[in-house]
Amino acid sequence: AGEWMKEIVPILYRPFDQRVTVYNRHVAVHRRERVSRHMLKKNNVGISIPRSTEIKRGWEHVFCSNRVIQHHTVSLKEVNYLFPLWLEPEWPETRRLANVSREMAALTAESTGLAWTDVPSNKVSKAQVSHWHGCGDLEGNFGPRDLFDWIYAVLHSPSYRSRYADFLKSDFARVPLTPCLELFRALTRLGGELIALHLLESPKLDTPLTAYTGPATAEVEKISYASDTVWVDKAQTHGFRGVPDAVWNFHIGGYKVCEKWLKDRKGRTLSKDDIVHYQKVIVALNETIRLMGEIDEAIKKHGGWPGAFQSAENDPQ
Repeated sequence: AGEWMKEIVPILYRPFDQRVTVYNRHVAVHRRERVSRHMLKKNNVGISIPRSTEIKRGWEHVFCSNRVIQHHTVSLKEVNYLFPLWLEPEWPETRRLANVSREMAALTAESTGLAWTDVPSNKVSKAQVSHWHGCGDLEGNFGPRDLFDWIYAVLHSPSYRSRYADFLKSDFARVPLTPCLELFRALTRLGGELIALHLLESPKLDTPLTAYTGPATAEVEKISYASDTVWVDKAQTHGFRGVPDAVWNFHIGGYKVCEKWLKDRKGRTLSKDDIVHYQKVIVALNETIRLMGEIDEAIKKHGGWPGAFQSAENDPQ
């Protein structure tokens, strides 16, 4: 009876909603082991995205995870694909490899003028090599994680999403390169900040934006929103005050995140940890909206679309 318990692993069920599953073929029939096995180890992160979309709201179908994901973790209707940053070694390899093609690394190096590095610098001790996050110094070189952060930032650009709306409906998102080193640095930094928020690892999450009102534990009865407050009971006496309208209405892949997280807990009593977690989600979404604006401002500052990127012939389609 104890053997199956060793196969219990965390899984990202929905945005900001981590559960657990039994990672066993008799329970999780379609485990997609070719990809998922890379997410069972610590210190990995992946981008989840669908190949095409059906929702007419616009493209908002991207999120990151440091866990295995579920079939509809990020996208309400579409199949979700996961692209890990790191690939676990297969014999005879002994170290994990960056999930970046040589062609992509070379094109980015040529575009930015930085050298590609997929090994840690001499400043990283041998004991830290397996935990190296893949960052270069962005002065003379860039690493896998820098490219990962760049991609995540571009995918969160509102102007990118609107400019390529028709293409994003029918195929995987394509990410442009930039010859502007300052833009590459700026978006890499902003992408890293977004990822820290979405993994709930950012120190900004420790400062709540909202105040919970009600008993220490409250049952989720009916979710509603009024007067900048997300209410969880029918009488509108228990809830989270100070939730901006933009945050309440923020969607990821068709999910209205603030509402969805609570709806999945209808009939349950919110624990103290649940309340703190939800408050962190509010902060993460509020910061996401702010950073998305900063991403577009940075792009505009360096020439806008397509001027800030490679020539029109290479404009992603």
